[in-house]
Amino acid sequence: METSRNAERTGGARQWWALLGFGVAVAVAAAIGGLGVQGTTAEYASLEQPAWAPPSWLFGPVWSLLYAMIAVAGWLAWRRVGFGPALGAWLAQLVLNAIWTPLFFGAGRYGLAFVEILAMWVAIGVTVALFSRVSRPATLLMLPYWAWVTFAAALNFAIWRLNS
Repeated sequence: METSRNAERTGGARQWWALLGFGVAVAVAAAIGGLGVQGTTAEYASLEQPAWAPPSWLFGPVWSLLYAMIAVAGWLAWRRVGFGPALGAWLAQLVLNAIWTPLFFGAGRYGLAFVEILAMWVAIGVTVALFSRVSRPATLLMLPYWAWVTFAAALNFAIWRLNS
Protein backbone atom coordinates (compact mmCIF):
# COMPACT_ATOMS: atom_id res chain seq x y z
CA MET A 1 0.00 0.00 0.00
CA GLU A 2 2.77 2.47 0.92
CA THR A 3 4.56 1.68 -2.33
CA SER A 4 1.46 2.55 -4.36
CA ARG A 5 1.03 5.85 -2.49
CA ASN A 6 4.69 6.67 -3.08
CA ALA A 7 4.22 5.85 -6.78
CA GLU A 8 1.24 8.22 -6.86
CA ARG A 9 3.38 11.01 -5.36
CA THR A 10 6.31 10.48 -7.72
CA GLY A 11 4.58 9.72 -11.00
CA GLY A 12 2.86 11.76 -13.64
CA ALA A 13 1.55 15.28 -13.61
CA ARG A 14 0.70 15.17 -9.92
CA GLN A 15 4.34 15.54 -8.91
CA TRP A 16 4.71 18.69 -11.01
CA TRP A 17 1.55 20.20 -9.55
CA ALA A 18 2.93 19.39 -6.12
CA LEU A 19 6.21 21.13 -6.96
CA LEU A 20 4.18 24.15 -8.02
CA GLY A 21 2.33 23.96 -4.70
CA PHE A 22 5.57 23.95 -2.74
CA GLY A 23 6.74 26.88 -4.85
CA VAL A 24 3.53 28.78 -4.09
CA ALA A 25 3.88 28.09 -0.34
CA VAL A 26 7.41 29.48 -0.37
CA ALA A 27 6.34 32.42 -2.57
CA VAL A 28 3.63 33.30 -0.04
CA ALA A 29 6.21 33.31 2.77
CA ALA A 30 8.52 35.45 0.62
CA ALA A 31 5.66 37.83 -0.25
CA ILE A 32 4.79 38.31 3.41
CA GLY A 33 8.45 39.10 4.03
CA GLY A 34 8.47 41.40 1.02
CA LEU A 35 5.57 43.37 2.45
CA GLY A 36 7.61 43.78 5.61
CA VAL A 37 10.49 45.49 3.79
CA GLN A 38 8.65 47.86 1.49
CA GLY A 39 9.80 51.38 2.10
CA THR A 40 12.47 50.39 4.63
CA THR A 41 15.60 50.69 2.48
CA ALA A 42 16.53 54.09 3.85
CA GLU A 43 15.77 53.01 7.41
CA TYR A 44 17.98 49.92 7.07
CA ALA A 45 20.78 51.99 5.54
CA SER A 46 20.59 54.43 8.47
CA LEU A 47 21.12 51.68 11.06
CA GLU A 48 24.50 51.28 12.64
CA GLN A 49 25.79 47.96 11.25
CA PRO A 50 28.82 45.81 11.87
CA ALA A 51 31.70 46.10 9.40
CA TRP A 52 30.95 42.59 8.14
CA ALA A 53 27.36 43.38 7.13
CA PRO A 54 26.79 42.58 3.44
CA PRO A 55 25.53 45.25 1.05
CA SER A 56 21.74 45.46 0.98
CA TRP A 57 21.55 44.54 -2.75
CA LEU A 58 22.86 41.05 -1.90
CA PHE A 59 19.82 39.99 0.12
CA GLY A 60 17.39 39.76 -2.82
CA PRO A 61 19.46 37.39 -4.97
CA VAL A 62 20.49 35.24 -2.00
CA TRP A 63 16.94 34.88 -0.74
CA SER A 64 15.60 34.15 -4.23
CA LEU A 65 18.00 31.24 -4.59
CA LEU A 66 17.38 30.01 -1.05
CA TYR A 67 13.60 30.14 -1.48
CA ALA A 68 13.86 28.03 -4.65
CA MET A 69 16.01 25.51 -2.76
CA ILE A 70 13.57 25.42 0.18
CA ALA A 71 10.66 24.70 -2.18
CA VAL A 72 12.49 21.89 -3.98
CA ALA A 73 13.66 20.41 -0.66
CA GLY A 74 10.10 20.28 0.66
CA TRP A 75 8.90 18.72 -2.58
CA LEU A 76 11.63 16.07 -2.54
CA ALA A 77 10.79 15.10 1.04
CA TRP A 78 7.09 14.97 0.16
CA ARG A 79 7.84 12.68 -2.78
CA ARG A 80 9.57 10.25 -0.42
CA VAL A 81 7.21 10.21 2.57
CA GLY A 82 4.22 12.44 1.89
CA PHE A 83 2.89 14.73 4.57
CA GLY A 84 4.10 13.92 8.08
CA PRO A 85 6.56 15.13 10.70
CA ALA A 86 9.25 16.16 8.17
CA LEU A 87 6.82 18.34 6.22
CA GLY A 88 5.34 19.66 9.45
CA ALA A 89 8.78 20.89 10.46
CA TRP A 90 9.31 22.31 6.97
CA LEU A 91 6.05 24.24 7.23
CA ALA A 92 6.88 25.49 10.75
CA GLN A 93 10.23 26.92 9.66
CA LEU A 94 8.54 28.53 6.65
CA VAL A 95 5.96 30.25 8.86
CA LEU A 96 8.74 31.49 11.15
CA ASN A 97 10.61 32.71 8.07
CA ALA A 98 7.58 34.75 7.00
CA ILE A 99 7.24 36.32 10.45
CA TRP A 100 10.85 37.46 10.87
CA THR A 101 11.01 40.11 8.16
CA PRO A 102 7.97 42.11 9.32
CA LEU A 103 9.29 41.97 12.90
CA PHE A 104 12.75 43.19 11.98
CA PHE A 105 12.01 45.64 9.18
CA GLY A 106 8.35 46.55 9.52
CA ALA A 107 8.19 46.84 13.30
CA GLY A 108 11.86 47.59 13.98
CA ARG A 109 11.73 45.12 16.87
CA TYR A 110 15.33 43.92 16.58
CA GLY A 111 15.44 42.09 19.93
CA LEU A 112 12.16 40.28 19.33
CA ALA A 113 13.28 39.49 15.78
CA PHE A 114 16.46 37.97 17.21
CA VAL A 115 14.47 35.68 19.51
CA GLU A 116 12.25 34.75 16.57
CA ILE A 117 15.18 34.00 14.26
CA LEU A 118 16.61 31.70 16.94
CA ALA A 119 13.31 29.79 16.91
CA MET A 120 13.49 29.68 13.11
CA TRP A 121 17.08 28.39 13.30
CA VAL A 122 15.97 25.56 15.59
CA ALA A 123 13.01 24.77 13.31
CA ILE A 124 15.35 24.60 10.31
CA GLY A 125 17.63 22.28 12.29
CA VAL A 126 14.70 19.99 13.11
CA THR A 127 13.70 20.04 9.43
CA VAL A 128 17.25 19.13 8.40
CA ALA A 129 17.33 16.28 10.94
CA LEU A 130 13.99 14.90 9.77
CA PHE A 131 14.84 15.34 6.09
CA SER A 132 18.11 13.45 6.66
CA ARG A 133 16.03 10.36 7.44
CA VAL A 134 14.09 10.55 4.16
CA SER A 135 16.03 12.40 1.45
CA ARG A 136 19.70 13.27 1.21
CA PRO A 137 19.12 15.78 -1.64
CA ALA A 138 16.39 17.54 0.38
CA THR A 139 18.75 17.71 3.36
CA LEU A 140 21.58 19.14 1.26
CA LEU A 141 19.26 21.77 -0.23
CA MET A 142 18.35 22.98 3.27
CA LEU A 143 21.94 23.37 4.51
CA PRO A 144 22.79 26.65 2.69
CA TYR A 145 19.56 28.12 4.06
CA TRP A 146 20.47 27.04 7.59
CA ALA A 147 23.95 28.56 7.14
CA TRP A 148 22.49 31.84 5.84
CA VAL A 149 20.03 32.03 8.74
CA THR A 150 22.95 31.45 11.11
CA PHE A 151 24.68 34.44 9.54
CA ALA A 152 21.43 36.45 9.53
CA ALA A 153 20.93 35.72 13.23
CA ALA A 154 24.43 37.00 14.01
CA LEU A 155 23.74 40.11 11.92
CA ASN A 156 20.35 40.61 13.61
CA PHE A 157 22.03 40.37 17.03
CA ALA A 158 24.79 42.82 16.06
CA ILE A 159 22.30 45.35 14.67
CA TRP A 160 20.12 45.01 17.77
CA ARG A 161 23.08 45.64 20.07
CA LEU A 162 24.47 48.51 17.99
CA ASN A 163 21.10 50.28 17.74
CA SER A 164 19.56 49.79 21.18
